[in-house]
Amino acid sequence: MKWFIAMVLVVFVLGVFVTASMKSISLKQNCTGYLKRAADANTVETARTELQKALRYLEENGMTKGYTSILWKTADEDVGFWYENLKASEGELLKVTTTSASMEKTNLLMKLRETLLDNGEEGDKLTVPDGLSRFPNNAFWGLLLWMASVIGIGLVIWGLAELE
Repeated sequence: MKWFIAMVLVVFVLGVFVTASMKSISLKQNCTGYLKRAADANTVETARTELQKALRYLEENGMTKGYTSILWKTADEDVGFWYENLKASEGELLKVTTTSASMEKTNLLMKLRETLLDNGEEGDKLTVPDGLSRFPNNAFWGLLLWMASVIGIGLVIWGLAELE
């Protein structure tokens, strides 16, 4: 019976971590990957198309306001501010016409890149609120990941004890 319970717990732990990983991958495929491409775009049209794909995903999934933090609200986890910046960038891109000056387009692309990327010690990093892939259920996912970690550690300790 104890092996059955252990197997159920292993399935639970793996299920939680795999699902959390899949949510992260889904965000990258449907949003952050497009934001990175918008930041790297060489034309206003390409940047606008990629940014609109990301915005559409955010809007369809209700990721337009709130905080990703659980215990306290911090500025770097403000989804609403981040989303409004993206919308403002889209608005600026929509104002550009085919007759706009090349310098204006270049400046706009540089401004977009600065909005989408942070420059750090490890190079450029996409500006995204931490935990966005689990938003708006960050507390639920935090609890699940914590439980899965504790159970996983417990299973390893139990397994090692059984080997002796």
